Amino acid sequence: MSNTMNGARILLECLGREGVDVIFGYPGGVTLPLYDVMYDHPIRHVLVRHEENACFAASGYARATGKVGVACATSGPGATNLTTGLVDCMMDSIPIVALTGQVSSKLIGSDAFQEADTFGITRSATKHNYLVRDIKELADTVHEAFHIASSGRPGPVLIDITKDVLQGQVHYTPIHEIHLPGYKVVTDGHAGQIRRAAQMMWEARRPYVYAGGGIIAAGAHQELRELVETLDAPTVCTLMGLGALPGSHPNFISMPGMHGSYASNMGMSDCDLLIALGVRFDDRVTGRLASFAPHAKVVHVDIDPAEIGKNRTADLPIVGDAKKVLSKMVRVLRELEPEMAGAHAEDRRAWWRQVRGWQEEHPLEPVFSPDEIKPQHLMHEINRISDGKAIVSTDVGQHQMWAAQFIRFDEPRLWLSSGGLGSMGFGLPAAVGAQMAHPDKTVFCVVGDGGFQMALPEVATLANQGLPVKVIIMNNGYLGMVRQWQDLFYQSRLSAVQIEAFPNIELLAAAYGIRGRIVDKPSELAGALKEAMETPGPFLLDVHVTPFENVYPMVPAGAAINEMVLAPPKPVPVPAK
Repeated sequence: MSNTMNGARILLECLGREGVDVIFGYPGGVTLPLYDVMYDHPIRHVLVRHEENACFAASGYARATGKVGVACATSGPGATNLTTGLVDCMMDSIPIVALTGQVSSKLIGSDAFQEADTFGITRSATKHNYLVRDIKELADTVHEAFHIASSGRPGPVLIDITKDVLQGQVHYTPIHEIHLPGYKVVTDGHAGQIRRAAQMMWEARRPYVYAGGGIIAAGAHQELRELVETLDAPTVCTLMGLGALPGSHPNFISMPGMHGSYASNMGMSDCDLLIALGVRFDDRVTGRLASFAPHAKVVHVDIDPAEIGKNRTADLPIVGDAKKVLSKMVRVLRELEPEMAGAHAEDRRAWWRQVRGWQEEHPLEPVFSPDEIKPQHLMHEINRISDGKAIVSTDVGQHQMWAAQFIRFDEPRLWLSSGGLGSMGFGLPAAVGAQMAHPDKTVFCVVGDGGFQMALPEVATLANQGLPVKVIIMNNGYLGMVRQWQDLFYQSRLSAVQIEAFPNIELLAAAYGIRGRIVDKPSELAGALKEAMETPGPFLLDVHVTPFENVYPMVPAGAAINEMVLAPPKPVPVPAK
């Protein structure tokens, strides 16, 4: 048997060797050689209805598994449509490999049909990118791409492949090792710095753990739990880090930041040691940076040296893989515990009393009404049904923040949300990717009425694949988060935020051959969710909620995170004439 193959078959052979089981894509002219080989290849292909959604679906797959997701698009508009999804993965450190076709080598630069400078366009949107014009470089490139995407700080890598490479023939030899001398990742962490960090933790009177998406990316959730329990420190998890510490864990406070809980933000503001693990001190967490954690020394652990000191100076920086670093840190903490733990034991007990006091003073509690469905009530019901074990994919906006506040996750990789880029239209295709990865798990796709319509074509993908995703639309008739800001900061001059035409979900679902239901009474909500859960296959549930509800707490732009707006402003009484 000859080992001579065309480039398209070599590409699929390499993907198989990397453990790829599914590709999310949309075919086109220059990728026809690849799709011809896919016809009888065991790797599954999911036909999305827009290339941007191929990227979001690959991202959902990667977020839910920790494996590299794969998206595929043709040249020109296919490739440019991927760009938002690539930046989304770049911001959230999600490993995907995007495969794009390119016009034949001899046509590059001639403004050929569906030609775009994909390599140039995606340079700042990816961790690394390639343009393959020589078939002999293809196999090496694919394996390098997977290594770069999944190692160090994960991220998206794009491979742009010319049509002549896909069609060309060459003798294929499997690649068993790759050589990237310019790409070095520091993973172990400095032993002396780790020891000093452990000493600082026992010396602290008010320690506070601030854990982010880096914990989930590194698979360091068990090590985080051991550190938190050894130290017995209050812990917050960022929007990207939800599930890093179980939501039911007694040390878990909440999410911090712009819509974080009162206790979370007050703890950040009053601690004397901030233990920052796999976080990047994002502006949505810190608020006014100059006023963030003013009394705290900072221990910062991150795999990416570029994040250390970028926004907040670290008193003790440690560059390394969070799983390896925390494992060592826990060992040193336990070694030092007998001699150091008692020094500030009473101060620490007082610190816990203070944190619990903040939780009691302004708890995050769902709001109920007998007359209309409150958004918080909806999230409370989803939390009750999911019981910390379901995958929840969200879109971006008010529903995303309420979901983060009220839905608890007892494991990592259950919460899928566009954090850094905040991409509307993310929720539905990400749920497609997650359900493909975990066919036996319950997947809730929680979206707003705005974001749902951005990804509306992917309802066809749900129906086509028979994916049992439960799509819960929080329908308030507005682009809710934009309306909230206009309401609070622009004198309620509501401009271009009302969604005046929304499809009848029961008819829309029927048009796709699936089930749907509209619910607008609080008394019917639990039953409607139960019906969605018990219905085989996809289900669209349109939940009509209070239109003018705002997300609180809220840190206004430019404010410190302890300067929260906790409730709607009281109306000013008009004096009688």
